[in-house]
Amino acid sequence: LRSYLRDESSRLRRLRRFYEKVQALHQDPEASVDNPLLAFSLIKRLHSDWPNVIYSNEATWNTQALHAGLGEVEQELPGTEDLDGAARALMRLQDVYALSVKGLAKGVFQRAGHPPLYSPGRRVSLSADDCFHVGKVAYDTGDYYHSIAWLEEAVSLFRLSYGNWNLEDRSSLEDALDHLAFSYFMAGNISHALSLSREFLRYDPSNQRVSRNVAKYEKLLEMGTGARGRWDWQGCHGPPPRLFPPHALLGPLPPQPAPERLRHLGCSYETNSSPYLLLQPAKKEMVRIRPYVALYHDFITDAEAETIKGLAGPWLQRSVVASGEKQQKAEYRISKSAWLKDTADPVVRALDQRIAAITGLDLRPPYAEYLQVVNYGLGGHYEPHFDHATSMKSPLYRMKSGNRIATIMIYLSAVEAGGSTAFIYANFSVPVVKNAALFWWNLRRNGNGDGDTLHAGCPVLAGDKWVANKWIHEHGQEFRRPCSADPQD
Repeated sequence: LRSYLRDESSRLRRLRRFYEKVQALHQDPEASVDNPLLAFSLIKRLHSDWPNVIYSNEATWNTQALHAGLGEVEQELPGTEDLDGAARALMRLQDVYALSVKGLAKGVFQRAGHPPLYSPGRRVSLSADDCFHVGKVAYDTGDYYHSIAWLEEAVSLFRLSYGNWNLEDRSSLEDALDHLAFSYFMAGNISHALSLSREFLRYDPSNQRVSRNVAKYEKLLEMGTGARGRWDWQGCHGPPPRLFPPHALLGPLPPQPAPERLRHLGCSYETNSSPYLLLQPAKKEMVRIRPYVALYHDFITDAEAETIKGLAGPWLQRSVVASGEKQQKAEYRISKSAWLKDTADPVVRALDQRIAAITGLDLRPPYAEYLQVVNYGLGGHYEPHFDHATSMKSPLYRMKSGNRIATIMIYLSAVEAGGSTAFIYANFSVPVVKNAALFWWNLRRNGNGDGDTLHAGCPVLAGDKWVANKWIHEHGQEFRRPCSADPQD
């Protein structure tokens, strides 16, 4: 595009010079009759030079070069899935962090009455067309809770700039009013749907479809009913409106842990009776006793983290989740991941040794899975889930090494905001700490899953979150983490 603009600017400068020459010759029409040289110059400009300008091939060549350049990189450009996914990410951030849509449109990451969660060095605002697209993505899935909020902002911004055509806009005030009116109707607010439709007709009075909708809205209000009839609308039928944010589905959280449960928390240097850690003990911070969650600071170095990210980068693919006996993509897990064997690089092998030392567990195949490297980008998240299998049909049992007894998650990067690991029922979260490793037991000593380990990866509000997961299975650990005398433990 930069090359095209440069070439077109040169062409237009030459065109302006030609225009100025002809304009100068026309300044005194009577002089051209008297001066034969002036007459000749004017005739020549209009006869031979003018067609050369009009039928110049240069503009065509410049456009062809632009299209050819686009063709070279077109496969690498974002697609519809990327764009709609980014829109859904904004709605996810809006919900989880209770952010104002009006604030987001102005580039402010803030909830009412609170300091900003994130203050970017450069504030970027959204256009009316941007807000319309986010609202349209929600609208197309029948999510009128979000479509109303975003389309309201789109309408507000379009009103401010109405009449000023923008090359980048693919929508208009009329489009936004049209979709917002139907969203309000589906949400049960017929009077506001009627008001918006009437406003639409002020801009496009000949639109018969909206005129018919206005008549039906008026009839419904006269009847005093909210019944929804059959509408003259294309592609608007969808699931019932969702009038609450997704995080409301989790229900009330349990109370905070009692103070006596937190008294044993602290930091220590740990060797875990391992010769590997004698000269460099692990920096252990106890986060919770039950569920048992520990954070090991400075678990890896910056160089090791970059090496692991570099190894995984070319192999990253959309993450999948267990669904019955299969694995598939899911909207509740938005990330990209890759798997690294310990033979991929000495850094990966050294990491396995370090994990074995601090956990005291056996990581030799098949007692542990390969290292999974995960990248969470724009709004990347993982909704509440267990790492251990909750069904014997789970694909985890194909390894023939039992369930996942423990998880260690290594933070390979820092983030500017968001991205915490939240333990839902235990009611605490652990922020992203670069180069640290988070460890917890998924199973109790009796082999049952620990319900308190239900956890989620909060959406990344700002930044790029990289983690590496190591899942360790119960077979091979019988004498390393033996059963307790208490069957309930």
